[in-house]
Amino acid sequence: MDNNTAIKVAITGAAGNIGYALAFRIASGAMLGAQPIALNLIEVKQAEKQLDGVLMELDDCAFPLLTNCLSTSNIEEGMADVDVAILVGAKPRSAGMERKDLLKDNGEIFKHQGQVLNAVASKDVKVLVVGNPANTNALIASHHAPNLAATQFSCMTRLDHNRALTMIAKKHNKAVGQIKKMTIWGNHSATQFPDPLHCEIDDTRIELDEDWMHQEFIPAVQQRGAKVIEARGASSAGSAANAIVNHIHDWLLGTPAGDWVSMGVVADGSYGITPGIVYSFPVTTNNGQWHIVQDLPLNDYERKMMVATEKELCEERAAVQHLLT
Repeated sequence: MDNNTAIKVAITGAAGNIGYALAFRIASGAMLGAQPIALNLIEVKQAEKQLDGVLMELDDCAFPLLTNCLSTSNIEEGMADVDVAILVGAKPRSAGMERKDLLKDNGEIFKHQGQVLNAVASKDVKVLVVGNPANTNALIASHHAPNLAATQFSCMTRLDHNRALTMIAKKHNKAVGQIKKMTIWGNHSATQFPDPLHCEIDDTRIELDEDWMHQEFIPAVQQRGAKVIEARGASSAGSAANAIVNHIHDWLLGTPAGDWVSMGVVADGSYGITPGIVYSFPVTTNNGQWHIVQDLPLNDYERKMMVATEKELCEERAAVQHLLT
């Protein structure tokens, strides 16, 4: 990155809880360090007034790194020449709505966003899909952006990754920063497989209590989002914004030596996963490119869990096949 040129970052759903928490983190430099930032805040017309309030607050912070801030309900204007697109805005799942209904409604949204990115974004844009179902929405958006490489799209499983890191750290009475090599495999859903079997503490493989792993750890990570909603009456916002910052930071600036992170990326056949679906893998990054960690030894339990979440993603892809033709 050129530290003298502003990186243009677009956020959809920018007046929502996640977008609101995120915009200030980005403008402060938390995501890309001492890098000038131009923010494009995108919302639906019904939320334009709230978006104006976010813009006023950003102005009032007088962030030295924030060179420009645009608020718009015109997605073509908001995505023009952007270097990073963070797709947060999506229809939430409501009472009585099945996953297939959410796929149908949000699939159309992400189809359009992919088309817009294809037409007006920077040719090197990095696209992070957060709106659920994130993996399949990323697949849809990428499909409708044929001028962009599929590797320029990813979906977020970093929040699940971070949740798992904290649980491991608490279990072993260690600081989170001492834990390395956590992996989230598969879908950002209740089928995801948070895999601690390769984790290290201070570069030493941890000794796992398998009963704890099966009975507490995996279900807790899988269901953490629902527990947050139950506790605060709304879905994760601050922690989701933090995970977005982590995801983009590592994608553009690189992963720490000797560690990896979890990202939903297009499968290339690694570990026998169906090519083409967007699946969370352990990845390392450098120079803005991600690389799936290869040749991890996997036991039968790991493979079983990985296949279960792969199956769900293949079913989701089949359900939106009409959007992929």
